[in-house]
Amino acid sequence: MPRTPLRSGVVVAALTAMATCAWVPPLLAQGAAGSPVQRSSAMVEQKARQAAERVLEAFRAGDAETRYAQFAPELKRMTSPYLVAMNMRKQPKILSWTITTVIPGIDSSTVEARLRTSAGERTLLMVIDEKGLLAGYHIDMADQPAEKVAAEFMTALTEGRFVAANSFLSPELQEEIPPASLQRKWQQLQRRTGNFIRVRRIARSESASELKLVLVNSQFTRTTDNLFVILDSGNQIVGVDFPMDPTLATPAVQSP
Repeated sequence: MPRTPLRSGVVVAALTAMATCAWVPPLLAQGAAGSPVQRSSAMVEQKARQAAERVLEAFRAGDAETRYAQFAPELKRMTSPYLVAMNMRKQPKILSWTITTVIPGIDSSTVEARLRTSAGERTLLMVIDEKGLLAGYHIDMADQPAEKVAAEFMTALTEGRFVAANSFLSPELQEEIPPASLQRKWQQLQRRTGNFIRVRRIARSESASELKLVLVNSQFTRTTDNLFVILDSGNQIVGVDFPMDPTLATPAVQSP
C-alpha cells in the first residue's frame, strides 16, 4: 500500500550538531583574542543551565502552568496548560537530577540532564532557545521495549498531545517534523480513514542491528490499517509511516 513516510535518514548526534559555535556579540568579538569568546560562551552556557534548572523544578513540582509558560512560542501554540498537566500525570515523578552537559549554540543550547525518577534513571535532552525557553526535548528510553515506546507515542498522538508525541522522535526528526507538522499529518490521515477509534495491536515486525520496525494496527471509523513506527538502537523514533490510500485497507470491524 502506498504510504507517506516521516523519517530522518542517517541519525546524527544532536549534541555535535549544536556544538559548532556559540553566539558572540559583535562588540565583544572585537576585543582581545580568546577572552571575549570565552566570556560570551560562558554566559550563554550559564543562561541555558539556569533555564534548564527552572524547567526541571516545574516538572518536579507538577506545576503545569509554569511548565507551559516555559515553552517556546512554537510549542505553546500546540498545547495548553490542560494538556501539559495531562502529560505530566502520565510521566514518572522526578525525584532529583544532575545536569551533565551544556553545549551553547548560536540560536539555542543543548542541555543534558540525568534524572532520578519514580521509574528509575532517565536521561533528558533539552533544547533551550536564546530567550531561555524550552524549544524541544527528548527523554531517553533505550532500556524500554520498542513496543512500549511506540505505544506511548501513539497514546500521546491520539490524545492530541503533539508536543509530548514529538518528544519521542529523535532530535533530527524533531527538526524535520515539529509538533505542528505532526498534528497536520495525523489530521490528514484521519480525513482519509475516518476518526481514530483505538489501537488494536502493537507488535515488533522486524529488527536489524540499527533499526526496529514496530507495527501498530489501528482502527478508524472507515478502515483498519497498519502504521509503522521505526526506532533506532536507542529507541528514538526515526520514522513513522502512515497509510496513504485507505480504500486499499481492510474495512473496520466494530468489536466490543
